[in-house]
Amino acid sequence: MDKLFQRILLVVVVIIGAVYLYTKFTAAAEGEIAPDFEATLIDGTSFRISELKGKHVLLDFWGSWCAPCIKESPKLVDIHKKYSDQVTIVTVALEKNDKTWKKAADKLGYIWKHQIVDQNRFVLMSSIARKYGVTEIPAKFLISPEGKLLGKVSFEQIDTQFGK
Repeated sequence: MDKLFQRILLVVVVIIGAVYLYTKFTAAAEGEIAPDFEATLIDGTSFRISELKGKHVLLDFWGSWCAPCIKESPKLVDIHKKYSDQVTIVTVALEKNDKTWKKAADKLGYIWKHQIVDQNRFVLMSSIARKYGVTEIPAKFLISPEGKLLGKVSFEQIDTQFGK
C-alpha cells in the first residue's frame, strides 16, 4: 500500500510540475502583445481585453479565498481612486464557485466595471490565468495603450508610473 501511495504521489507531483512549467513557458512575455481573451463581465456583458486598447490596463488576478489578495485589496481600491483617469482596472476572480466572490468584492469596495469571475475546479488552471503565466495570486500585469504587456507589477511600480 505504501508503494502504491508513493507512486500516485509521484505522478501527481510530476503532473503539477509539468503544468507549472507549461504555464510559465507558454505565457506571453514582457514586450509582447498582451494575450486577448473573451469573458463575461459581472453585469453580463461580453468583454475582450483588446477592447481597452488605447488605455493603460491593470489586469489583476485574485480570489475571494486568497488571504494575500484580501490583505492587499485596499491598495487596489486606492489605485482605482487615484488613477482611474489614467488606468483601467480589470479584475479576474479565480474561483471554485461563483457564490463567495460577490460578497468579498462588495466588502472590499471593488466598484469598477471590468470584473470577471473565472470559475474552475482547479483555480490556477483558468485559461485566462494560463495565458499570462499566473501560477500564484495575487498577480498584477500592466498593459500599455498599444496593447503590449509591460510585465508583472507591484503597487509601488504603479504609483511610480502614474503618480507623476
